[in-house]
Order: sequence, then structure tokens, then C-alpha cells
Amino acid sequence: QVQLLESGGGLVQPGGSLRLSCAASGSIVSISAMAWYRQAPGKGRTLVATISVGGSTNYADSVKGRFTISRDNAKNTVYLQMGSLKPEDTAVYYCYANILHSRDSYNKNYWGQGTQVTVSS
Repeated sequence: QVQLLESGGGLVQPGGSLRLSCAASGSIVSISAMAWYRQAPGKGRTLVATISVGGSTNYADSVKGRFTISRDNAKNTVYLQMGSLKPEDTAVYYCYANILHSRDSYNKNYWGQGTQVTVSS
């Protein structure tokens, strides 16, 4: 069984910063891509940022220059450093990982439970 446990969400004022973390646990053989998605109220889930096992990153245009995704492969953890936050960044943030479990012969997609980020004065 693989679990992704997120932490770091909360309430922050516009212009503030937050750091999200997501740790994968279980009988993990390897993790390829990791990512953060978000879902605002009444909207669909959208991609925020991705990072490859080698550290290559991609960002949604709406967060470029403000958010930074990183990972610690030794800890099976992905991070999202969010800065210059805006009210429109308010959403539930979900982490994603493509993982090879010890019982499987191919990678599968896993999701965290989500963490709420609210940007408001």
C-alpha cells in the first residue's frame, strides 16, 4: 500500500508564502514524476507544477515565477514553495506521484488527500 501524506496548507494573507510537503510511504521501489495539482471551488483539478526524477520542472503559466517545486528523492518527498500568493491561488492542493510498488510490475498513479490553501485578508 502506498500513501501520499500532504502537509503545510493553511490561511495566508495576499502576498504571503506557504510551503507544502508531500511524503510518499509504503513498499516503494521507485518514483518517477511527481507533481502538484489544485482544485478551486466549483472548478476542475488543474496542474500547478511537475518535477521529474532528474529534477526537470514545468509550471502552469499562472504560477511561474512565484511557485517552486522541488523533491528529495532520498525521502520520497515533493515540496511546493509558494510565494506572492494571490486570492486566486485559493484551492485544495493535491500531490501526485507515479510510483512503482514492490508488488507491481509497472508504475501506477497515486494521489494525496489534498490540503486546503486559502489566501485572504
